[in-house]
Amino acid sequence: MALHRWIYPLLHTLHFILSSDAARTYPANEVTLLDSMSAPGDLGWVAYPPEGWEEISVMDERNTPMRTYQVCNVMEAYQNNWLRTSWIPRDGAHRIYIEIKFTLRDCNSLPGVPGTCKETFNIYYYESNNSNLWYIKESQYIKIDTIAADESFTQVDVGDRVMKLNTEVRDIGSLTKKGFYLAFQDVGACIALVSVRVYYKKCPLTIRNLAEFPDRVTEGDSSLVEVRGSCVNNSEEYDVPKMHCSADGGWLVPIGRCVCKPGYEEKRDICQPCRTGFYKASSLDAYCMKCPPHSYSHQEGSSQCTCEKSYFRAETDPRAMPCTRPPTAPENPMSTTNETSITLEWSPPRNSGGRNDITYDVHCKKCVGDPRECSLCGSGLHFIPRQFGLTYTKVLVTNLLPHTNYTFDLEALNGVSELSPSPNQYVSINVTTSQAVNVILKERKSKDSITLAWQGPDHANGLIVEYEVIYYEKNQKDQNYTVLKTKSNSMTVDGLKPGTTYVFRVRAHTSGGHGTYGGEIELETSQEDMLAIGDPNQPTIMAVSVAGGIVLLIFLVTCFVVSGRHCGYIKAKQDPDEEKLQFHHGQVRLPGSRTYVHPHTYEDPNQAVRDFAKEIDASCIRIERVIGAGEFGEVCSGRLKLPGKREIYVAIKSLKAGYSEKQRRDFLSEASIMGQFDNPNIIHLEGVVTKCKPVMIITEYMENGSLDSFLRKRDGQFTVIQLVGMLRGIASGMKYLSDMNYIHRDLAARNILVNSNFVCKVSDFGLSRVLEDDPEAAYTTRGGKIPIRWTAPEAIAYRKFTSASDVWSYGIVMWEVMSYGERPYWEMSNQDVIKAIDEGYRLPAPMDCPAVLHQLMLDCWQKARGDRPKFGQIVNILDKLIRNPSCLKTLASDAAWSGNSLQDPCTPDSSTITTVDEWLDGIKMGQYKENFASAGYATLDTVVYINSRYLTSAELE
Repeated sequence: MALHRWIYPLLHTLHFILSSDAARTYPANEVTLLDSMSAPGDLGWVAYPPEGWEEISVMDERNTPMRTYQVCNVMEAYQNNWLRTSWIPRDGAHRIYIEIKFTLRDCNSLPGVPGTCKETFNIYYYESNNSNLWYIKESQYIKIDTIAADESFTQVDVGDRVMKLNTEVRDIGSLTKKGFYLAFQDVGACIALVSVRVYYKKCPLTIRNLAEFPDRVTEGDSSLVEVRGSCVNNSEEYDVPKMHCSADGGWLVPIGRCVCKPGYEEKRDICQPCRTGFYKASSLDAYCMKCPPHSYSHQEGSSQCTCEKSYFRAETDPRAMPCTRPPTAPENPMSTTNETSITLEWSPPRNSGGRNDITYDVHCKKCVGDPRECSLCGSGLHFIPRQFGLTYTKVLVTNLLPHTNYTFDLEALNGVSELSPSPNQYVSINVTTSQAVNVILKERKSKDSITLAWQGPDHANGLIVEYEVIYYEKNQKDQNYTVLKTKSNSMTVDGLKPGTTYVFRVRAHTSGGHGTYGGEIELETSQEDMLAIGDPNQPTIMAVSVAGGIVLLIFLVTCFVVSGRHCGYIKAKQDPDEEKLQFHHGQVRLPGSRTYVHPHTYEDPNQAVRDFAKEIDASCIRIERVIGAGEFGEVCSGRLKLPGKREIYVAIKSLKAGYSEKQRRDFLSEASIMGQFDNPNIIHLEGVVTKCKPVMIITEYMENGSLDSFLRKRDGQFTVIQLVGMLRGIASGMKYLSDMNYIHRDLAARNILVNSNFVCKVSDFGLSRVLEDDPEAAYTTRGGKIPIRWTAPEAIAYRKFTSASDVWSYGIVMWEVMSYGERPYWEMSNQDVIKAIDEGYRLPAPMDCPAVLHQLMLDCWQKARGDRPKFGQIVNILDKLIRNPSCLKTLASDAAWSGNSLQDPCTPDSSTITTVDEWLDGIKMGQYKENFASAGYATLDTVVYINSRYLTSAELE
């Protein structure tokens, strides 16, 4: 009776307590394994001894039965009442949470209760793979915690109905078996377990950046778990989508994303198809766009719009471009006969078809005699600038046959002409040429004149006005020729060289224009006077040959003895000889060189891309990660797998969406330049992607990035020979560019890339530079500002960029390499740098820099650009240092100075040389001892005072 008297208040108040807590909802990141309040019938938990914990049933406000347990054996001391739950499956979770809701009676409110009354109870667990255990020893349980009430109640509380429910949460971790049991131990308290809920936490299924991340059970510790997402329907990976699941069941740190496939756009975390009349060509486009003019889409989810009848889209046309048609024929054709050539002119077609890429082809037919017997002109004619693909409405045609009827068909084309089944439209011009002079007769000749006579044309195209005679020395046509005119059929040509062969040609000038030149005839003047005189040049040639060898040695003597400077190279004057050009087939080039062609010289910049860069199918490229960003878009690394070739790593520059046509041209101009270069120390262009979006430039992948940051990260880790090897590679690449007549203008360590084998390659091509007038005076490029501290003084003052100004920049790169990426001129302002250089200041040698390398830097920084070495000479010097590493042992800080010149540690010490023979042996030119002796140079003093005119007459290599 005493037991029920104390328990009754608990039962009496349960309905009030539970009715306010019955309709519970749980967070989405919690998975419930056990909830005593949701059990449909008896819980079936095991109580021992049986008279301890008692299961009771109460009704909630909806009259739904709820099972609870209570114990209140407070009248007897030394209680040990256990209540064990049924087996609870772990469900793969490593950390389990237990939420307990309970009430507890205040011992002081119970009259007559002995002092053994408690106000706490204990909770335990036992792991097991067996779900049917009947009995578990108390010693096998693992204690979780002792539970105490924050709020206990009294009889007064029950009467006033203000009893409060206690809630406690505990967790157990590192569970490994399939399931576990919970147990509650009462040691003498008056308790009612209102509810027990067991659960674990997970990161719930979610969608982020169009990637679905599945449910993920949290780990037992506090670490983050990386989870890879899968793209939602109609989307594809742009960058691998990842998120991290935290121990609290929250998603953190999203990385990567998916993008909607072509024909679909993102709306509310799903990819929806484009509506009819809209399209999306690339997965990188954000939204569907309306079909451009003269195109349509009749179904949802279109990746492109179909052109209307008689309209077309070229393969290289952007999908946003309207469909277009071939142009109509050119208009207003005109021809002008000028000498032996014909100039054809015309006006653009009235209808361009909606495009601006119009070109013109000229087709030629010739008719000799019978106008019905015509044939194609063949390859004998010469069209200037060309016969096909003209972008101007004018062409010059030469090498026409005399007295021949020609028909020229002028045809206008654009990018879709070849797609149209209809024949192209053209306009014709008919032209008749005049007859050529076809016979030249030799009459007489002397030592300095030749008399010619000829026959006129058989069928002149009009009245003959005069004849034109052209002559030149044999094999000298391209250098010098003379034109003479006469109204007679003969001419005496005076002032010729004796014993010399000349080539003569004659043509007629009629009222209808100039005819063609007749065939060439070779005539030689007599040698009478030359035989009498002999060959006066023979001794002169001998003398010059001997003098040339002596002069070369004299120059070396002067370098070594007089100036005291090392002679690692001979400084060749770059101005003005460096700027002497030859003209060949309309292009300017330096003698013996391969000529670089600037893309801006093309009327159509896209043609430059087609000429110099290989088009790559975008499906061959796999982008893996973003490694940087530029003005035009992202720079990524990835892989390129071309058919029949092995897969290689590449760098990928992409053109961001929304670009203008000018931005596209500027972006691709770098590829047009890079594609002309083929050198192991120049960054290699793999190709371009221009036929789909995004537009991309694909180059070889340089694993170690830019040289300046590469060196800063590895300060002091390389030997001097390794650094010289890097400098040699850069110089070799710049020599190649210089030989190609390409001026880099932005040579700096930041624009040198380094691969995994530490090979340095020159990069950053095609950027325009403009000098600003701000106090910091920096060159501005599309990619940022080029600091003044890398630029030669004449380029700053007069914007005079040459290979010599690149050599100045190379000297700064040498300083950067030897200082492991330190900033040139440190924190000096650009204006202070300009002033200091103008006053003669030069960067001091970096720490531990060999003296010979710092001297080479100083030579690169000569104020007069003609005094600087060329890149070929720099390569030779560095090769010598690599072969003779002992030359690098003397540091600049330890080197001996003589005046303002550094004594080259690799040059023989002149103080130990006493004779000319010793000096010649020292410079390994002992074979010239006899030359010096016969010329009277027996002592070093006589060599020193050789007249300087010998130096200025020498052509030094």
